Formats: sequence, structure tokens, C-alpha cells
Amino acid sequence: MADGLRKGLTSYGDAGFSLFLRKAFIKAMGYSDDALNRPIVGITNTYSDYNPCHGNVPQIIEAVKRGVMLSGAMPFVFPTISIAESFAHPTSMYLRNLMAMDTEEMIRAQPMDAVIVIGGCDKTLPAQLMAAISADLPTVVIPVGPMVVGHHKGEVLGACTDCRRLWGKYRAGEIDDVEIEAVNGRLAPSVGTCMVMGTASTMACITEALGLSLPMSATIPAPHAERFRFAETSGRVAAEMAKTKGPKPSEILTPSSFRNAQVVMQAIGGSTNGLIHLTAIANRSPHKIDLEAFDKLGREVPVLVDLKPSGEHYMEHFHHAGGVPKLMAQLGDLIDLDARTITGQTLREVVAGAEDVPGQDAIRSKANPIKSEGAMAILHGNLAPRGAVIKQSAASPKLLQHTGRAVVFESVEDMTLRVDDPALDVTADDVLVLRNAGPKGAPGMPEAGYLPIPKKLARTGVKDMVRISDARMSGTAFGTIVLHITPESAVGGPLGLVRNGDMIRLDVAKRSIDLLVDEAELQKRREALEPAKTPDWAKRGYAHLFNETILQADEGCDFDFMRAKGK
Repeated sequence: MADGLRKGLTSYGDAGFSLFLRKAFIKAMGYSDDALNRPIVGITNTYSDYNPCHGNVPQIIEAVKRGVMLSGAMPFVFPTISIAESFAHPTSMYLRNLMAMDTEEMIRAQPMDAVIVIGGCDKTLPAQLMAAISADLPTVVIPVGPMVVGHHKGEVLGACTDCRRLWGKYRAGEIDDVEIEAVNGRLAPSVGTCMVMGTASTMACITEALGLSLPMSATIPAPHAERFRFAETSGRVAAEMAKTKGPKPSEILTPSSFRNAQVVMQAIGGSTNGLIHLTAIANRSPHKIDLEAFDKLGREVPVLVDLKPSGEHYMEHFHHAGGVPKLMAQLGDLIDLDARTITGQTLREVVAGAEDVPGQDAIRSKANPIKSEGAMAILHGNLAPRGAVIKQSAASPKLLQHTGRAVVFESVEDMTLRVDDPALDVTADDVLVLRNAGPKGAPGMPEAGYLPIPKKLARTGVKDMVRISDARMSGTAFGTIVLHITPESAVGGPLGLVRNGDMIRLDVAKRSIDLLVDEAELQKRREALEPAKTPDWAKRGYAHLFNETILQADEGCDFDFMRAKGK
């Protein structure tokens, strides 16, 4: 039996009075006793004028409410923080945990028997999943969906892989001011998340693989009517979950479901951000993401989705080819098909209903993959004792084994000031190194790992270089880029020991990243480091909490006190 309005009564020392008062005030909204006696489905509202990714949220909410009411339950919409990737200072990652806390506490504080979380932009879905797992209320996740593709001079465009590619051409002088402005108006032709396999698309696919959203929900384009029909169906599913009090996330999320999510992340050419987020999500549960096991999967799971930046297509093509269900069908025994979903179906039933689209080439078979290995590899070495990640599916094959001279930038600001200096001592064979850009160092681990090619090299035709940092990189980006070096330099990690001219060796086949300097010299440098101190930005409020409790990338960059018990 659903608790409805009786759930979590405000404490006045008299439970009967608490319910009386609650009903008296909510009736001011015009609700009848019949409406208030029904099971309640809470619906997060993450619409914001600052968040174009979520521009269709009002329509999604209306469709969800319709589905909830058609199934005999009562919808209650409530606001939470909304994080838009390109509008969040200093970085969206800095605010992810705040959104997770806000969402969790609002789920706990307000009476609801089930909750629907609506998100999409890079850090919103991870924050909502972290919150849902901690609150452990029956939850349905609705991704807002990818935007549709743009066009420019007969070429299909997608934000933001083509943002980066065309901006690179502009920096190299291949595109003029007039054309880059034209491109600027065509890259994002509708609301929705990036239509390439960036972090938003990666997290939507992971969510579907985990069984927390309806089949096909990850890929439906944001403006399509199908998106709103699925929202209505999601409302119906949530209403039934409210009545039966389940399944809860703790009943859906198992070691098998987390393994399925990792397999899908490798097979779609997923964003490296997805690994941090999935780690944080798992750490809110009794389970964990083992980086060694994830790397092993990367050697076994091929990239099957032909989608930028690892391939050529866009999210709408992935959708029309059969979406995540068709991908899982192609993955075969790499997926545990007995895993459960919120609809009551197993993945075996979902896969059995996958559409077979003749002639489609967005989802390949295992016999004809885009890449023979998965999207990501985990590296170790004296530069990354606790690991680093590279998106090998979006790297230049010739640079996957490379030794070069370090060109060091002390911070994002230092890199911004000097990378285009004509006097910068740099060649195409060098290794660009950015430090103090990790969770604490930046703060918030910005997507600065995609260091720009120095302008003087770009203008000679250089398209890629090995780049290394303790920062993150957008899933939409491409290049031979080593990220998430752990521990970060700001907490004494070895990245802080690198000097200009040192030789660095990258060997992705051997899963290694090493600074070619002997240990005695490194120890001298280590002893010369200044002790860490609390930075000025971290003296008060949320910034203080963040600086004092943030974990490293290998632990998901959550707050240390938010992990499940025993972790």
C-alpha cells in the first residue's frame, strides 16, 4: 500500500496534526481529497533558461504527469538544481555532487512513493543516479534526449565533436571569421544534449543498460514526438512502482548490471567522463567499479557503434538503427541478459524485442567492429600510480606508442596564456603536460584535458599530439589524450614532478604511462615540493566542503562521506 501524503510527516509532536496541516495547506493548490489520497509520484523539474539541453523538460513533464494520472496516481513536480555544461563556473563537475545532495534530500524530505528524475546535460544524470541510489526510492530515469543534427555547406554537423574540429580549423587559419560565425549558428539546431557520443549520450546509454530507464529511451531525439510518448509511458511505469513500492534501485543494481553498463560504455565509444560517473554511482551502492576489470573488458569488448567521435554517425542514426537494445543484441554473451529492469522485464526480453533494421550501418556486428578493442584503456606507471585513462577509440593510432619531450603548463591559466605564444619551445613530437587541473587543483577537474594544438603547429597541419593531464575531457573530443592522472598534482601526485624537457613514454598496448627520470632524481624533486595548503577559493561554504572531502578520479570524485557504508 502506498504511503502517499502520509509519508515522512513534518515533526510537530502530533502525527495527526502534521497530516491535518499538510492537507490543509496543499488544498490551497486546489487539490481534492480524491487526488490527495492517491499514491504520489514525484517528478524533478530541471528546466532552466541557462540549460538549453533541458529545453524540452516542460513538455516531458506534461507527458509524464499525463501518464501518472492515467494510471491512477498523483504527480507532484518539484525543482532541483540544474547544471548546464557550458554555463557552469568553474566547471559543471564542481557542482555535480551539490546537485546529487539537493536531489537526494528533496526526495527524502517530500512525500512521494516513487520518483521520476529528468536530466540529460553531462552532470545531471550522474547526479540524479547518485541521489536515487542513496535515497533508494522506486525511480524511473528519463533522459531529455539528443538534439537533431545540423548542416553546413552540405556537411552534417554535430555538437560538440564538430565544434572542436571546426574550431581547430579556425585556429589553424583554414576557416575565416564569417564562416565560423555561420557554423556557430548551425551546430546546435534544437534543444537536447549533444548528438554525438559525449558524456550526456554515454550516461543515457549507461542508464538504459543499468535497467533504470525504458528501453530505447537513451537515443530518441529530444524534439521527436516519440520522446514525449515515452515520457507518458514512463509516468505509467512510475505510477505502478508507486503502488507496489518497487522495484527500488537497490533491487535493480547488481554486479551484473554494473558490468553490463561497463560493456555498453566500451562498445559505444563512450566518454571517459562516464567512467568517473559510473564509479561514483557504484560507490553509492554496495558494489564497485574495478579499474583493472574495466580495462580487461576493454580488451574483450569491441566498439560496435559507428558514432562520432570514434566513428561517423550521430545519435539519431543510432536510434533509428535500433538503439541500445539492438546494440545489446549484437554484443550477445558479453551482456548478462538475466539482469532486471524497472519495467519488470529482463534484458533478455528487451533484446528479444530489438528492431532489426535492414541496411543500417550505425550498429555493427562483432564480426565487423569499428574498433577491435573497447573505447577506453586504463594506464599505470610512475606518472599514474593509481591509474589514468585514455579514449583509445578516438586517438591517433600512430601515437598510441610514443615517447616525447615534456612541455609543461602549470595550470589552465598558464596554458591559456602560453600555448599560442610563437616563442613556445614545442614540436609536434613533444608531449603537452597540464597539471593542477584535477578535482582539487583547478578546482572541479575541468574539461581542460583537450589541450589545444599550439597555433604555430596547427598552422603547419598538425592535428594531434600526445597530451597528458589530471583534468577531464569532453566525450565529444578526439585525440591522443591521457586523462584523470591519479593522484592529481595538487595533492602531491607525480605529475607535479615533471619538468620541461623530461621524456615521457606512452604505450597503450602495454597500458603504461611513464616519466623517464630515475627514482633518485624524482625523490629530490619530491622533497623540494612545497606542502599543500588550503587555497583562497576554499575558505568558506560549498567550496570549503568540496576541497576538504573530494575524492580522486579513481574513486569517482564524490565526497568521501557520501559513499555507501564500508567504503
